[in-house]
Amino acid sequence: MNHHPNTWGKFYFRGVLGQAMAENDTQAEELEPEVTEIEGAEPDFDTFAGIVTDGLIGMVGGMVGTAAMSVGLFIAAALGVFEFQAFAILADLSGIAVLFPGNALAIGYLIFLAGGMITWPLLFASIGRYLPGDTFALQGLPFGFVLWTGFVLAFVEGVPGDTFSLALYAVLTLIAHFAYGFTLGAVFDYLSDRPDTLV
Repeated sequence: MNHHPNTWGKFYFRGVLGQAMAENDTQAEELEPEVTEIEGAEPDFDTFAGIVTDGLIGMVGGMVGTAAMSVGLFIAAALGVFEFQAFAILADLSGIAVLFPGNALAIGYLIFLAGGMITWPLLFASIGRYLPGDTFALQGLPFGFVLWTGFVLAFVEGVPGDTFSLALYAVLTLIAHFAYGFTLGAVFDYLSDRPDTLV
């Protein structure tokens, strides 16, 4: 097989040149900086800072919700259908009343406040999206109702036994729990700039 000398030169030249061009393309790709879009990017909430932020949002929401609920309970107490002394039961149940026997009511209310700021907001954050409603505030209403079902039985101590007083106690504490759930959810809506689920 006889090839013209220039033919071999052309094949060799194309092969060497093609290889050199391919190497240059690879090097150019390696040197190109990665460009990431910043505009419209969602913040990373799977970090420790994101978890802490979500926790603080929950605590603020719980504090505002507990304050709103306390207003309802003060109204019920003013009408004589709720006794704040019932909070002393929480101190007795936790055993902290033994350490501070003279302040059982204050300790009980602090435990109640801690539950409203930590326990219930965490539960709401984890199940809120499964509750009916388009916003956290609306989802807080059925959440408040669920909490009320335990509260209405646990804190009935000291309420007069007549039907009117018991009915008024039930209605006012239900309204107070609706206020808790709604304001907890409203704070979640207002302060949260995060994905649908919490960490």
